[in-house]
Formats: sequence, structure tokens, C-alpha cells
Amino acid sequence: MKVKVLNRNEEEFTRERAQDLKKVHRNYEPTLHQFQRAHEYTRALNAAKLQKVFAKPFIAALTHSDGITCLARNPRILNSLLAGSADGDIRIWDIPVQRTLRRLKGHTGAVKGISFAPDGETCVSCSTDCSVRLWKVPFAPLEPGPVEADEAAVFEFQGRNAFRAIDHHWRQSLFATAGAAVEVWSHERSEPVNTFSWGADSVLSVKFNPAESDVFASTGGDRSIALYDLRSARPIRKLVMQTRTNAVAWNPMEAFNFTAASEDCNLYTYDMRKLQSAACVHKDFVSAVMDLDYSPIGREFVAGGYDRSVRIFNFNAGHSREVYHTKRMQRVFCVRLSGDGSYVFSGSDDMNVRVWKADASEQLGVTLPREKHKAAYNKALINRYKHMPEVKRIVRHRHVPVAIHKASKMRRIVQDSDKRKLQRRIQHSAPGSIAVKPERKKKIVAELE
Repeated sequence: MKVKVLNRNEEEFTRERAQDLKKVHRNYEPTLHQFQRAHEYTRALNAAKLQKVFAKPFIAALTHSDGITCLARNPRILNSLLAGSADGDIRIWDIPVQRTLRRLKGHTGAVKGISFAPDGETCVSCSTDCSVRLWKVPFAPLEPGPVEADEAAVFEFQGRNAFRAIDHHWRQSLFATAGAAVEVWSHERSEPVNTFSWGADSVLSVKFNPAESDVFASTGGDRSIALYDLRSARPIRKLVMQTRTNAVAWNPMEAFNFTAASEDCNLYTYDMRKLQSAACVHKDFVSAVMDLDYSPIGREFVAGGYDRSVRIFNFNAGHSREVYHTKRMQRVFCVRLSGDGSYVFSGSDDMNVRVWKADASEQLGVTLPREKHKAAYNKALINRYKHMPEVKRIVRHRHVPVAIHKASKMRRIVQDSDKRKLQRRIQHSAPGSIAVKPERKKKIVAELE
């Protein structure tokens, strides 16, 4: 006689401690779980709602004595941040402890730009007092408590005109300044090594390419974006737009791509090999975009605007995935992403450097393996059902201030009106007499070489 028995190992089903979870064995045969998709959809809906409930992005505000004009993060240390203000004060912040390590004293005018050297131990700053100063950057001590102290510059470079921006080379002891012209300086010389000028009476910003470090870009007061190469010691190409560009940032993972922050409330991503058309147009701001910065992995960037908001965009998305604002935050002049891409720093006119989470609903502190697994599962659920109307509505919804809401509504009305007007002109004109420019080419005036 054949007898069928269940044979199980006792160790696999016995808990070692009372706190251990009981193992549950499931049969994944789809015919046994006819309502699996319905249950998954309900879980995705609940996960989207809980994501909104726990979305508390604001972490801290670091106070200065005047409006924040520029920020810089240390490329070697995650917890170090430099902030310059309009009264000439530069502070080195220890972010986790929210304390000032040093106050760099020396500038008599507003600090317009700060940049770290690639070693993370020195930095350069420029000001409207026609000077560039080289500073030593200390590391944060392990012991808690206030360690604030004043520190003087190591070296001073004197220029002929006020400086508006500065950026350090990613590999060499060189840095570029923006003012009446683009000037390239060396740490060992008191005079500029190279000077570039191409039609602009004033240069607003300058930025080195992190991937191709000898290439850098600048934006001018004549609404232009110019590209330069240190190896040939001459400008490469120039793009003239309809509105002025306030800042530019290179994608660290794609050596040819850069994004420009424009006065027309949009950001434009270009491929430097094909400047005839923008690769992507990033919208949602209702006022001029003042600054932007890419994450180290190049998949997203943060931008700050004159409309008192901070927005996070995916590198190839036309609209922002997140918007941050507070009641007291004024015009945002500078933004930075942390070295690991987990935090956002914004400097505004109300004398505060604010620290935000890049993922608004992320849980801070140490998380258990079960919590990590649950968070990953919820994200996967939302991603699977993101096309469903209810989930899509919850995930996309953002509360914004009344002023931004009204301004964006008015912009939509104006844009719809312009579209209708263009369609009617085409209908009542001869075929081919009206050329329609696509959105990616509409703002480009000329390309010069």
C-alpha cells in the first residue's frame, strides 16, 4: 500500500526567536489568484496616497546676514557646503550638524561666484569688488559643538572689472571668471592666462564641462551662449537666443549635452554638436529661471526661479517631477544638488540656505531591510500603474502658492490663444505661405561659428 505523507524540515518552519516572522509559502499559480491585478491596483493607489501623506521635503534652514547669491558643494566631501552672500560674507557649512565651520572674510562687495578645486581642499570666489580670492577649506571636526572662526584668503587676484561668476577646472589648477570678458586664470599667476571675448559687453556665467574638462560654456548679456576650448585657445561656437540666459550646466554623464536657464521661464537642453534645435524644452516656471545644477549621475537636475520656487526635472522630461516652496522663501538665486543626489540646497533672497530632500517622501535615518523592501515595492507598484487615471492624478498633483497658480493659468490662456490665432492664420492663408517653427527652434535667433 502506498501512503502519501508530508515531509517537512522542522528547522525551516520553527522560529529561533519570538520576534522572528513566520515563513509563509505561497502558490503563485495565476489560476488560483484571479483578483491579483485588482489587489495590486488597490495597493498602488494606497501607495500613491501614502507617498503624498509622507511628503515632507523641507529639512533645515541655514541663516546668513544677507541674501544668498551663490552656492558650491565640495566634490570630495558630502557634508561640506559653501555659501556666499551679498554682504561679502562666505560661510563653510557642516550640513549634518547645521553649524558654520569657517567664515571667509575679505570681500568688500557682493560675492557673485564660488567654486571648489578638484581636490576639495581649496576654493576660489569672485566678487563685485574686482577681486578673486583663493581659500583653504578645512574638514569638519568629529567633536560636536560650535567651531566657527574667521579665516583670511591665501591669495588674491586683482581684475580690472567686477566679476559675475567663476568656475574651477575639473582637473587642473585653472579657473575661469565671467565679467567684462571670459578670463582664464592659473593658481600660480596673478594675471589671466587667456582672455576670450565674442561680442558680449558683459558675461553672466561660466561653466566647465566635467566630462570634457577643457571645454567650457558662458552666457552673455547679448542673449548668447558661447562655447570655448582651452586647447585651441579660441571660441568654438555661439548661439544667440531671443531671451537672455542666466546660467548653464553640463550633464556630467553626457559630454556633449548642456542645459540653459532662460529668462523666458523655460530651460533648454542642447547638444553642442547640433545647436540648430534644442534636444528638450523644460517648462513649468512662471518667471525667470536663475540657476540650475545636475545630479552626479546626470539623470535629473534642479532649478531655482524668480517665482520663489525650486523644481526638480528629469533630464529628458518636459515638466518638473517635483516643486518645493515655503511661505517665507523669496526669490531663489542659486541651487545645488548634493554629491550623492539625495539632497537639494537652495539659496534665496531672504538670507537663508534651505536643505531639502530630493525625494520628498523618502524616510530619513537608518531603515530596516523590511522597510527598504516595502519602499521599493511601493515604488514599483506606482510605476506599474502610473498610467491609470486615479494613480496618475494623485502622483501628478502639486500644491503651489496662489501667485504661481494664477500666473501659470494665465500663461496657459495666452499660449492657447496664440495657438488658435496661428491655426486661423494658416487656415485663411495660401498653402505654405506661413512657416510654423517647432517649439525647440522657436527661441533660437542665430548660430555663429
